[in-house]
Amino acid sequence: MLRDLLQESYNAMRHNRRRTALTMLGMAWGIATVVMLLAYGDGFGRACTNIFANFGTKLFIVVPGRSSMQSGGEKAGAQIRITLDDVDRLTTNIPQITHITPDCSKGATVQYDIRSYTISVNGEYPNTLHIRALSVDDGRFYNSEDERQSARVAVLGSEAKERLFSGREAVGEHIRIDGISFEVVGVLAPKMQAGDDNINRVVYVPFTTMSNFKDTHFLDSIWFNYETNDYERIEKSVRSIMAAQHKFDPTDRRALFVFNLMEQVHQFEIITIGLKILLGFIGTLTLGIGGVGLMNIMLVSVTQRTREIGVEKALGARRRHIFLQFLAEALTITFAGGLFGIILAYVVAFTVGRLTLYSAMAKHAEAGDIRLAINPLTLVVSVLILIAVGLVSGMIPAIRASRLDPIEALRYE
Repeated sequence: MLRDLLQESYNAMRHNRRRTALTMLGMAWGIATVVMLLAYGDGFGRACTNIFANFGTKLFIVVPGRSSMQSGGEKAGAQIRITLDDVDRLTTNIPQITHITPDCSKGATVQYDIRSYTISVNGEYPNTLHIRALSVDDGRFYNSEDERQSARVAVLGSEAKERLFSGREAVGEHIRIDGISFEVVGVLAPKMQAGDDNINRVVYVPFTTMSNFKDTHFLDSIWFNYETNDYERIEKSVRSIMAAQHKFDPTDRRALFVFNLMEQVHQFEIITIGLKILLGFIGTLTLGIGGVGLMNIMLVSVTQRTREIGVEKALGARRRHIFLQFLAEALTITFAGGLFGIILAYVVAFTVGRLTLYSAMAKHAEAGDIRLAINPLTLVVSVLILIAVGLVSGMIPAIRASRLDPIEALRYE
């Protein structure tokens, strides 16, 4: 029976080729729009993920401030200062921490040959490579042995290397930082850099070596990453631990600034989901227009074939047979148009490739652009929407055809 239905559908479509082709084109355009819009939403989500991954996603930055609330006999306005003891305290009391480093930075005069620039110099532990999601492009990063020996070694950011060395090899050369000689042991790969951000214009040195330039007893900040998904509990623990030690109210956000990158990631995930729903709705409306066209064509077909339906019923065809005949024709048009539309969507996605997003605002930010890659889930959702539209568009004409009175149908002119 299925073969007969398909054969009947094919004969009806061949009899009205132009009308069938235009109807298929409408369905193809609709499903291609759905697939492309959903692919754009997925691409936007991946772009946002890549942008945040550039800085390290599961990341906390703890920066001391000044209290704004009275607590434990301490007046408001007290300066909060953090030390290496706080690094140990956080490591001991928060087992979810995977890597942690103190941070001390200073704008220093960095010189090579006759070139001299004021560049930010950061003193941190070697594990900052993992915390900040840094990638070494040439040479190596300083290690624990360099840290223990307070070695005068330096790792240059990509822009710092370009300014000091241009196209020359930097690894193995010596630079002077505030007059002190350092060996360059590595150069970092470029990171996304927006506006005047100096993320690539930096020199990293071992934390113990940083004492050559400034007092490192008091830290500028503490950076750490973690392995759990409960970032809210970790932030609460950080505030409680630090508040107990430094005698400020844990709810005083001005006393201690805790930058939680995952909170922003979560906000963008919500925005991305909302965008996908909106784009999917718009695509469904577009496909629905094609469905309305299919419905109108099938209603015209029912009208034109009224006598044929009457003959079939007179010969013993039941309602369900007529219903399935016209529904099968509508679904055949739907799936043929859908297949063409999906192929069209893949061709467009492959042709377009990358759509500019973050690279318009930042350097080295191609990973933050939108790529129209159609994933299997997008395809499944699009096909389900296509099936729903095809069923709705085909059932109404099929029901109308199945309910025709055979006597009136035979008398139809």
